[in-house]
Amino acid sequence: MTIDIIRQALRGVSGVPVTAYDRQGEVNPDVTAKIYARVALAGIHNIVAAGNTGEFYALTPDEIALVHEAAIRGVDGKAPVTAAIGRSSREAVAMAREAAAKGVSAVMAHQPVDPFAAPQAQIDYFCTVADQSPVPLIAYVRADGFVVEDLVRLAGHGNIAGIKFATTDLMLLSRAIEAADPAGAIFVCGLAESWAPAFAAVGARGFTSGLVNVAPQFSLAVLAALDRGDFAGARAVVARIELFERLRTKFRNGANVTVVKEAVCMSGLDVGPVRAPGLAMLDDADRQMLAQLLEGWKQD
Repeated sequence: MTIDIIRQALRGVSGVPVTAYDRQGEVNPDVTAKIYARVALAGIHNIVAAGNTGEFYALTPDEIALVHEAAIRGVDGKAPVTAAIGRSSREAVAMAREAAAKGVSAVMAHQPVDPFAAPQAQIDYFCTVADQSPVPLIAYVRADGFVVEDLVRLAGHGNIAGIKFATTDLMLLSRAIEAADPAGAIFVCGLAESWAPAFAAVGARGFTSGLVNVAPQFSLAVLAALDRGDFAGARAVVARIELFERLRTKFRNGANVTVVKEAVCMSGLDVGPVRAPGLAMLDDADRQMLAQLLEGWKQD
C-alpha cells in the first residue's frame, strides 16, 4: 500500500481496538479478531493494532505479534491495518519487519519511554525506524520539549506518512504545520474526538479514537462535521460523549482503557480486565454511570 493511500486514511478516523484476554489472563486472539472485525465493519478508515488502547506496554513482543495477526484476520482487507511497534530502536525495526511480512499496511512507532530521552534524539529514533521499515511509518509524538524544527524534520522524512501529535501544545502544532512541506507527513490529532475540533482549527487532519470500540457512529459524525467545516456540529457530538471521555481521564488517565473495555463487555463481548499498571476494573459507581450512558446512547 502506497504512502499516499496511508496519508489519505489518516485524514479519517484511526481506531484503536482493545486487546481481549481469556480467563487465565492470556491474549485471546479469536475474541480480539472479533473486535477488529466490528471496528472495520463500522467503516473506520485506519485501524491500529496494539496501540495504547490495545495495552501495548502491558504486552510482551510475542503477544504484540499475536495482536497484529488477529487484527489482520479481523479487518480482512476492509481498511489499512497499522501495526504498533516500539521499545528500543532495534526492537522497533524488528517488529516493523515482522509486521510487514504478515501483511500490515503501515506501522506506528510509539513514543520512546526512556526517562532520559532528549527531544531531538527522539526524532532520530523515529527517523531511524522509518529508514528501515518496509512499510510507511506513523510517528507517535506524545512528549513535550520539541521545537518546530524537530517536527518539520520528522514530517519531511520520505517514509513517514503521518505524525500522531498527542500533546495540547497547539501553538507548536500550528507553527509546525505552517512550516512543514504540505506534501509531507499528515499531522493527526492524537487526543481523540474531544480535541479534534481544536486540532482541526490549526490544520491537523483526522484523529485517533478508542471510542470506536463501542460507538463508532459518534466518531464518524465528528469527522463528517469537521470535514464540512461545521465546528458547532462537531462540538455537539463531542458533548454527547463527554462523560465517557471524562471517565477515561480518572486516576491520571489510569481508567482510559478500563472504561473502553468495560463498555465492550457491556455490549456482550467479554474482553477481560485491564492489565497492571492500568486500572483493572471500574468501581460500582463508575460502572453504573457508564451503563446508564450506554443505555442512553441506544435511545438515539
